[in-house]
Amino acid sequence: MTDVSVTLSEAAAKRIAAIVGTEPGKSALRVSVEGGGCSGFSYKFDLADGAHDDDVVVERNDAKVLIDSLSLVYMAGSEIDFVDNLLGQSFQIKNPNAVASCGCGTSFSI
Repeated sequence: MTDVSVTLSEAAAKRIAAIVGTEPGKSALRVSVEGGGCSGFSYKFDLADGAHDDDVVVERNDAKVLIDSLSLVYMAGSEIDFVDNLLGQSFQIKNPNAVASCGCGTSFSI
């Protein structure tokens, strides 16, 4: 399988563990890349009850993130972070492959 090159920050791991812990039957956060968004691609976040056959599992402490193999191609080298500031709380993906992104941080182009 593909080398797991996506990492989780400590803040993201803590937030994922907290969210998943309050959702019965859910065990992980699924992150995927979809076509669309103001910059060409966008990230999608969902809670998942288990991994699919083509998923790569990224774990840190008590947190688990699932990424399908197609999305992983676009996310290679990325860090998933959780930011809590004056603008609000959100997961952000620091993607070194993105050449442009939008202000909301969920849309990007390669």
